[in-house]
Amino acid sequence: MKINEVEALVGITRKNIRFYESEGLLTPRRNAENGYRDYGDAEVEVLKRIKLMRKLGVPLAEIRQMQNGTHTVGDGMRRHLISLERDRDNLEQAIQLCSKLTGCRERLGDLDAGAVLEEMEVLEQTGTTFQNKQRQDFRIRYVAPVAITLVTVLVMGALTGLFLWLSTLDAPDSPPVAIILICAALPILVIAGVVLALMQRIQEIGKGEEDDAKNY
Repeated sequence: MKINEVEALVGITRKNIRFYESEGLLTPRRNAENGYRDYGDAEVEVLKRIKLMRKLGVPLAEIRQMQNGTHTVGDGMRRHLISLERDRDNLEQAIQLCSKLTGCRERLGDLDAGAVLEEMEVLEQTGTTFQNKQRQDFRIRYVAPVAITLVTVLVMGALTGLFLWLSTLDAPDSPPVAIILICAALPILVIAGVVLALMQRIQEIGKGEEDDAKNY
């Protein structure tokens, strides 16, 4: 089957299927003739199981351990149940605090945020974990593409500098300056392409491309 057929059959988008493949949860065969991915009934069943687990909120790491036999389904569910119960307790504390604030008639600019934060810190000392949207704003997925871009820019920039330095030499065996300048321009084009790719990737992350998978 082609990926669009799998999309329709399982109800998982192409991007999410590719995401699960990149995470190692799905390994379709390759067609020997054209090299394209070839999905069969086995891959469809795997995706259905992944979809079930994701609908229940099971983390990818736990699904991976169930897939490779490290944990049974029961093991995974017991571990996930503990996490859900912890989330429920945290959510109940947040609900109580939010309910308390519903009686606040002050504008945000007049709110004594320090007092509320102190109350939250007391709760956190007893084990409560509140959602930290500020921490979630910076995601680890940004690190890899940014790091790769920086390394590429540094390497290509060094090459450009080397070519420009060669253009200043007056050695008899050196190639024409025009050729050296053309060679110097190539790394600059690579830098521009990598930076553009980084910007597109950040936009995709911002739109939640991979986060879509967490809805399944």
